Parts: sequence; C-alpha cells; structure tokens
Amino acid sequence: MGCRPLRPACTAPTAAAGIDAVMRRALPASPRRSHAGRAIARRSTPLATASPGLLQLIWLASPALPVGGFSYSEGLEASVESSFVATETDASAWLSDQLNISLARGDLAIVAAAVAAWRRGDLPRVRELNDWVLQTRESREFRLQTEQMGRSLVEWLRNQDDAADPARAAEVQALAAMDPTYPVAFALAASRSRASSPDILQAFAFGWAENMVQAALKAVPLGQSAGQRILARLAAEIPAAAETAIRLPDSARQAFSPMLAILSAQHEAQYSRLFRS
Repeated sequence: MGCRPLRPACTAPTAAAGIDAVMRRALPASPRRSHAGRAIARRSTPLATASPGLLQLIWLASPALPVGGFSYSEGLEASVESSFVATETDASAWLSDQLNISLARGDLAIVAAAVAAWRRGDLPRVRELNDWVLQTRESREFRLQTEQMGRSLVEWLRNQDDAADPARAAEVQALAAMDPTYPVAFALAASRSRASSPDILQAFAFGWAENMVQAALKAVPLGQSAGQRILARLAAEIPAAAETAIRLPDSARQAFSPMLAILSAQHEAQYSRLFRS
C-alpha cells in the first residue's frame, strides 16, 4: 500500500520497512520465558541429539558409501539368467533365504566378533576372522568382491577426520596389512562409534539389503513399488538375523551355500550381465 497523492506529508515506506511492519503486526510480542518454560527447554535439549553412533551407522549403511557394493549381484543376476528368480515373489524369497541362511551365519557373525575384537585391541583375533572370510569365499567372484570392498573401505577410513590420531592410524595400517575383507573393515569403521552390536549388525544387513534390492530391480526387472515391498520384508527379518549372528559360536559359523556359490561361478562367465564379476 502506498500513500495517497493528495497527502504530501505522507512518505512511502521502503520495502524493508514494509516487511518489518507486517511482521510486527503478525507476530505477538514475545513474553518473558517463565521458569517452567526454561525448564522445559532444558529438558528438551537432549532430544535434538542422535543416539550413540546412529548417524555413523546410517553413513556406513548408505549405498553412497564409496565401496562399490551396488555393483555386485551376489549370484542374483545368474539366478535370473537360470530362471530361478523371475517374479517379485521369487526375488523376495531368494533374498530372504540369503539373509537368514547365508548372511546371518557368515558375514553378520564375523562383523559381531570383529567389532568386539577391534574394541579390545585384539589384532590376532581380527586377523583370524579376516582369514576365515578369505578362506571361506566359495567362488572367485565372491572373494574378489570382499577384497575390493575391503580395500575401498580402508581408503575411506584413511580420509576420515580422525585419521591423524596415531591410534586410529595404527588400526587402519594393521587392517591394510591383512588383505582386508569387507566385513572386518566395516567392523573397524563401526567399532569407532558408541553403537551397540545389534545396531551395527542391523546397519550392515540393511546396507546389503538395499544393494541387493536394487540389483533385483535391474536384473529381474521389477518396479520401485515391488522393490519397496521386498525391502520391507527384509527390514522386518533383519533384527532376528542380527540376534542369531550375535549368539552364534565360532564352531557354528559357516559359509556353506552351494547353490549360491555355483551361480556366482556361472556369473563370472555369463555372456550378458549388468553387474560386476
């Protein structure tokens, strides 16, 4: 609104002054904060703080983490080629079995044991676990995958803000000297947070699930809604799989998944493929 032309005493407000005036009229004056209000504010402050390690785990589980997990199908693409997986139902059942039969009894159990070993500084135990992963990969493709992702995560750790810490640098150097595998490298990264073992294992499993669902979308192929339904099923099953892994003794840990190994080996020579071998 401007001034009326016949009222020379009236001057037009500047744009800033006009905005200030509108804001003053729209907003009531702020009353002085009462003692109760200040107490509520103090009590509510911790709610803005994430739980221990939460953001670190979200970061580690993200497909955007530069380790290349999205580029592997772990036998799924070969299963599509062999007509074992052709529908959403097939893909959902396949990945559920892989989570509960293979991942929970192998990599998740390794992550649980390795986190504990890193936190107490037990390098011989870490090396033992890393060697177990290398020795039990049932195809060349699976071994190359865990080695490549392990090395990539080591490089990521070297570029973190705490890399200048001598103790942190020594851990990364020790890991690099082991021909690092991805589960053991992930355990080192996660062990630096204050997150609990169940939370760490669930983050690892969810990161795997996101990558595998994306592989199913491209290889089957499936739509985004189907992918979300599969991911919802896996997310519902991950806590129990993590609990199984935590309770698993060394003598029960295993990586025996013969059909998955056969399909992975076939994928190495598959004529047409989208995913890395």
